Amino acid sequence: MPNIKSAIKRVEVAERNRQRNKSWKSAVRTVRNEVAASVKSGDPAKASTALGNAYQVIDKAVSKGILHKNAAARKKSRMAGEVLKLSSK
Repeated sequence: MPNIKSAIKRVEVAERNRQRNKSWKSAVRTVRNEVAASVKSGDPAKASTALGNAYQVIDKAVSKGILHKNAAARKKSRMAGEVLKLSSK
């Protein structure tokens, strides 16, 4: 445990940020899994709705600095490709 006041504060802030980041990353994984499950079920309407929800969560994570914008774009692109394949069948 640090003795210096600023170091103590940095430990507290880092822990708070870690918890916040963990929550948002978990939410991103959850929506990604929801999209994958809806694609697997074969329902284009459900997959499209899940994709919209995923876009919202991912964009919010980017705006909060949890995900890098390029990583978010990559995730969204991959999910959109899966949904597009499903709807084109």
